[in-house]
Amino acid sequence: MDYKKTTAPSDTVTRDPMTLCEETGNIYESVVIIAKRANQISADIKQELSRKLSEFASTQDNLDEVFENREQIEISRYYEKLPKATLMATQEFIDGKVYYRNPSNETSLLD
Repeated sequence: MDYKKTTAPSDTVTRDPMTLCEETGNIYESVVIIAKRANQISADIKQELSRKLSEFASTQDNLDEVFENREQIEISRYYEKLPKATLMATQEFIDGKVYYRNPSNETSLLD
């Protein structure tokens, strides 16, 4: 997913907890869904950032020379300015973009 085009706010937003549990009927279930999605988003962003920064990795181990790479600094700053993963996950949940299922609520085919 392209996290650069997210509509999530950059700042913390106070939300009504009752609106979060409208779809699931349980606020705790909604929070678990949002938390799991936030972990997925965080892992994706971390992997993408590591991949981009590895392009600038130096193969020489010279501690005497410290070279600040402007592109590397700009990439890091860009990722720092992105909304937090929890805010992105909450926005996705509210927009109905998160697929989830609860196996305990599903009926078995054997019954």
